[in-house]
Amino acid sequence: MLIADDLDKLLDILPDFVKSPLKKHSRKKFLIEVVMDLGRRPEARFPDGPEYLSTINISWYDLDSCIKKIPHFSGDNRSGIECTLHRISSIKNRKGTIIGLTCRVGRAIFGTVSIIRDLLYNGNSILLLGKPGVGKTTAIREITRVLADEMQKRVVIIDTSNEIAGDGDIPHPAIGRARRMQVTRPELQHQVMIEAVENHMPEVIIIDEIGTELEALAARTIAERGVQLVGTAHGNYLESVINNPILSDLIGGIQYVTLGDDEAKRRGSQKSILERKAVPAFQVAIEIHDRNSWIIHEKVDEIVDKILQGSLLSLQRRKFDYYGSILIQCENSNSTAFITYGNNNYSSHKPSNTNISTGLNLPNDENICSDNVYNINNVGTDCIPNIILNNHSQVNQNLNSNLINLYVYGINLLLIESTINSLNLSIVLTRDISRANYVLAPRSYVKNNSKIRQVAKFKQIVIYTVHNNNVNNIIRALKQMINLHQVSYLSWQKLCRCKENVELDALIEARYAIEKVVFVKKESVELLSQNYNLRKLQCKLIKIYNLKYSDFGDDGCQRLIIYPI
Repeated sequence: MLIADDLDKLLDILPDFVKSPLKKHSRKKFLIEVVMDLGRRPEARFPDGPEYLSTINISWYDLDSCIKKIPHFSGDNRSGIECTLHRISSIKNRKGTIIGLTCRVGRAIFGTVSIIRDLLYNGNSILLLGKPGVGKTTAIREITRVLADEMQKRVVIIDTSNEIAGDGDIPHPAIGRARRMQVTRPELQHQVMIEAVENHMPEVIIIDEIGTELEALAARTIAERGVQLVGTAHGNYLESVINNPILSDLIGGIQYVTLGDDEAKRRGSQKSILERKAVPAFQVAIEIHDRNSWIIHEKVDEIVDKILQGSLLSLQRRKFDYYGSILIQCENSNSTAFITYGNNNYSSHKPSNTNISTGLNLPNDENICSDNVYNINNVGTDCIPNIILNNHSQVNQNLNSNLINLYVYGINLLLIESTINSLNLSIVLTRDISRANYVLAPRSYVKNNSKIRQVAKFKQIVIYTVHNNNVNNIIRALKQMINLHQVSYLSWQKLCRCKENVELDALIEARYAIEKVVFVKKESVELLSQNYNLRKLQCKLIKIYNLKYSDFGDDGCQRLIIYPI
C-alpha cells in the first residue's frame, strides 16, 4: 500500500520541543495524533499507546503560536492545514478561549479498498461503520478516488469538516477527479447534500459522518432519486444503527407491528413485534473493527430482518493476510439485541421439573409408524450406493453431516435457536413443515390444532410436545431428537475402531438403513445376510439407536430386520 501523509507540514506548526522528538522518532510513520493541553506535557499517540514527548509543559504562548499558523476554527471547532489532510481540533474553556489542541494526522492510503473493490462495481450504496479512528475516512477517501478515476463516475463529496479532501479551496489529489462541496456550518450539511443532487448531476454522493436526523432523511431522499451513496456513521455494529432512532432510517427504519393469533403462534413470538418499515437507503453495510479486517453485509434488508427476528446471522469477514492477499471467511453470529422487543425474555425464567412427552404419547391416530417391512435389497442409489460402501471416509463424512430439520410452533424461536447453539446440536430450524423431520410445540397447541396433526401424519413427521416453554423441557426434547435421529460421533468412532473392511461395510449398511429408511420413511428394513460375528456387530449399532430388531432366516442365510419406534 502507498501512503502519503505530508507529516512535515503538520510538524512545522508545533513548538520546537514537540517537533524535534517527533522528527527523530523511529515510529513517526505510525503517529495517530499529537495532544497539547495547557499546563500538561505534550503527548504523541500511537496504535500501541501514548507517550510523552517532553518534560516541558504546554504554555499559553505555545498554543497561540500554533493557532496563528493555521486557519480559523469553524463552528465544529476544527481547522486544518491547506493542501493536506491533517485536522486540528480545539478544546475551549467557558469563556471560549482555546486551552487544548488535538493535531490529527491525515493520511492518504492507496490500496485499502481492494478488499471491497467488487462491491464498488455493483453500484450499490455503501455504509461504513466503526468507532472513531478505525480508518473510515481513509477508506471513504480511497473509495472516492476509485469511483472517480477508475470507474469514471461523476462523484461529488459533501466535505463538512474538510477531512476527506483536505483544507483549503483546492482539494487534495487523493480524491482524484471527484468534485468537493464544502459546508459553511455543520448543521447545514443536509442542505448541501440535496443541493449537490439538484445542481451538479452526480452519479455518486460521498458523505462523511452522517449523524443527525435531517442528514439521514436527506440520504434517504438521495437514494430514492437513484444516486449511489457512500457514507460513514459512528457505531461498531449494524445493530447499533438499528438501535439508534436518529440513524435507523438509513437501514429502513423500524416499527411495531401487531400480528394475528395464528401468525404469532407460528413465529413463536408475541403479538407486537418490531419489523423493518421501508427499503434501506444503503444496500451494503461494512463494519470496520480493525484496519485489516472488515465484516461485510451485502444485503442489508435481509440482515436487518434477521436481527429484528433474533435469527442466526451469516457474516462475511474479509481481511488481509501477512502477504497482502485477501481472505474471505464465513462466520455465524446469533444476534440477541432485540430479545426484549419482539419476544419474551426467557433468561429470567426458572426451569421447572415438567416432563416432556413426544408424539408417541399422542392419541393412536397420531402415531406415524408403519409395520411394513422394507427390504434394503430394493433400495436404490439414493439410499445406499455400492460405490460409497467402498469409500468409508466419504460415508463417514456424509453421515456425520446430516442435520435435523425442526419446525417450531408456538414456542419462542430465539429461545430454541440459542439453545441449539449453546448445545452445538445438529438441528436447523425451518419454516416449511413439509421439510421438517420433527415438530416441537406446546402440548395444548397440538391438541387444539388439528391441521398440525394432519400434516404431521400425512408427512410422517414425529411431533414432540412440551408442557411449558421452559429451557429444561426444550433441552430434553432436542436431545431426544438427536439421540433418536443420529448416533453420536464418538460412539460411531469407537464402534469402527480397528475394524476390517468387511466389518465396516456391515456397519455402514446398518447405519444407512437406520438413518435413511427407518427414520426417514418410518418403515422396517431388512439387512443383507451376514455371518454371526457381523450380525452381532450390527446389533451393537442398532442398540445405540435404541431400536428393536429381530434375527430370522435359515442357517447360512440369516439376516436382521430393524423396526421403527
